[in-house]
Amino acid sequence: MIKRLFDIVLSLTGIIVLSPVMLVCALLVKLTSKGPVFFEQIRVGKNFQPFGILKFRSMVVDAEKLGAQITADRDPRITSIGRILRKTKLDELPQLINVLKGDMSLVGPRPEVPKYVELFEEDFRKLLQVRPGITDIASIEYRFEEEILAQSSDPTQTYIEEILPAKIKLGEQYVNKSSVLFDVQLIFKTFLTIVGSDRKPPKSTAGEPMNKASS
Repeated sequence: MIKRLFDIVLSLTGIIVLSPVMLVCALLVKLTSKGPVFFEQIRVGKNFQPFGILKFRSMVVDAEKLGAQITADRDPRITSIGRILRKTKLDELPQLINVLKGDMSLVGPRPEVPKYVELFEEDFRKLLQVRPGITDIASIEYRFEEEILAQSSDPTQTYIEEILPAKIKLGEQYVNKSSVLFDVQLIFKTFLTIVGSDRKPPKSTAGEPMNKASS
């Protein structure tokens, strides 16, 4: 209950304080490419309940029909303004609405699309005991995920075999340590990461391969 109250207060405050920034982002998306301002995608939430995650649209309309559900750096489907929004994480701001609605938390394991949850269903049983979040340990450690995928000859396979298993392990670390104080620490660290100057992609933390559950 304390964590949920924390989420409600901060997400509502964030929406109010950041509304001018969100308005500018919305106008830039609308004026620079055809299509809606928001992009909504089905993700798997707490207790395996699906929900529609909200983002400012950073790719061309129907991008998922033109390629994979993961996105590598320099993906041609990304719009010019979308590239800036993704680099600065401003495309994630509409998820404050998801937090206010109760679909997500400010901090928690990042929500995945159904097909990847099915591949690692048993591992996600622990992660999805809590609400997924806008940021978590994996979001910080894998902030250069798109750059890593861009270096791969098969980004989808790299995501499934290396990045996602590592993110699941980091998500489990969060679930084990979850508390409001830890959330505050991760929010602060996320902010420092976004405004920081470190531009070196992290080394792989995938470790030993994880067993995939049958879908």
